[in-house]
Amino acid sequence: MAVWSQSVARADDGALAVGGCDARALAAEHGTPLYVVDEADFRARARGFREHFAAAFARHGAQCDVFYASKALLSSQIASWVLDEGLGVDVASGGELALALRGGVPGGRITLHGNNKSDAELIRALEVGVGRIVVDSMTEIEVLGALAAAAGVVAPVLVRVTTGVHAGGHEHIATSHEDQKFGLSLATGAALDALRAVHVSPRLELRGIHTHIGSQILSVDAFKDSAERMLRLRADFAVETGYEMPEVDLGGGYAIAYTPESESMDVERASRAIADVVAQGVEAAGAGWPHISIEPGRAIAGPAGMTLYTVGVTKDVALDGGGSRQYVAVDGGMSDNMRTITYGAEYTAALANRHSGAPPVLSRVVGKHCESGDIVVRDVDLPSDIARGDLLAVPATGAYGRVMASNYNSVLRPAVVAVRDGRSRVLIRRDTMADLLDWDVPL
Repeated sequence: MAVWSQSVARADDGALAVGGCDARALAAEHGTPLYVVDEADFRARARGFREHFAAAFARHGAQCDVFYASKALLSSQIASWVLDEGLGVDVASGGELALALRGGVPGGRITLHGNNKSDAELIRALEVGVGRIVVDSMTEIEVLGALAAAAGVVAPVLVRVTTGVHAGGHEHIATSHEDQKFGLSLATGAALDALRAVHVSPRLELRGIHTHIGSQILSVDAFKDSAERMLRLRADFAVETGYEMPEVDLGGGYAIAYTPESESMDVERASRAIADVVAQGVEAAGAGWPHISIEPGRAIAGPAGMTLYTVGVTKDVALDGGGSRQYVAVDGGMSDNMRTITYGAEYTAALANRHSGAPPVLSRVVGKHCESGDIVVRDVDLPSDIARGDLLAVPATGAYGRVMASNYNSVLRPAVVAVRDGRSRVLIRRDTMADLLDWDVPL
């Protein structure tokens, strides 16, 4: 059950349990659709990144910090878990910053990202002493310098570099090619110009450089190429200015498995390979070691989560060329999982409330929305006797499910609950009809 969190098991009657909690009891108490996060699994993955990367870089006498990319899944309680496990937190908006602070994360342990930060977001970051502000444009460098001057502080800055290394499973999650919105180009010299501008600014402290090359990356080769280019840029800047930037952030993007047939990146093996690559790059550049940091998000949150649905309508649909497909409609859909329709993402599903001896048939799990593309799982074998009222569980939905959820068709967004040691508690409450009506302004 590699796609499921570590505590998932089946009882003798076939019902799924996670974190010691029966799926049927979770659905009865909290309703469906329901995002379920295995707290122990989440914490173990966060801790694993910290420990493996620390050990891998310690072999070279170097340090590596881990910052949780909170855009994957965030609440104040999750922020506190991350802090407990020794990680910092990456945020990409004022809202994410507020949640991290509410969870007790000190400003100095937070990195603020974003390609178009507002003045209010930057001012708040300066007020709470955010440890690193990743600048994304020459405009932002000018604005941040002025805001820091007005506040009477010096802002710690990383410059986001577009290295030209292409990686990621879909064009919308590959973030280091030239023709996209993030970063400053290494190839055109824009990155070097930005470094110069930050370095001479009296209100900006140039802490280092940052890159993020994409998501769902399986090959360490992409990280190798990116790290080599970043370290060369750092060395060239040191030759030009005499200043050796103390930090290099290599971003995240570590792949997870969404189906039994797919692969995930082995964190321990990746940490050693990346540390060795950076060591080679440092030696080749002839510079001292920087402090390295990485930013996993999906690889921590994704496998720790699942979504529970209640089945409504089922029907068999004839296929062109013969045969049929069982359509299984559930009480959620694209409003709680946008990744299938947005990225063509593949998932799997399993009957969660009972054992079935019925033969499996080719099935498609669809949602309740007024869209033909409202598909949760495109192709999966499910029992032919699946029926209204059954529970379905879709694994590996901990990342980018709730945070991308919408109220399309005025559907209410699901709750997020944490499970551990046979108990559940709410992390993010379910929308209510009262919420929906409160947002509406009547004539």
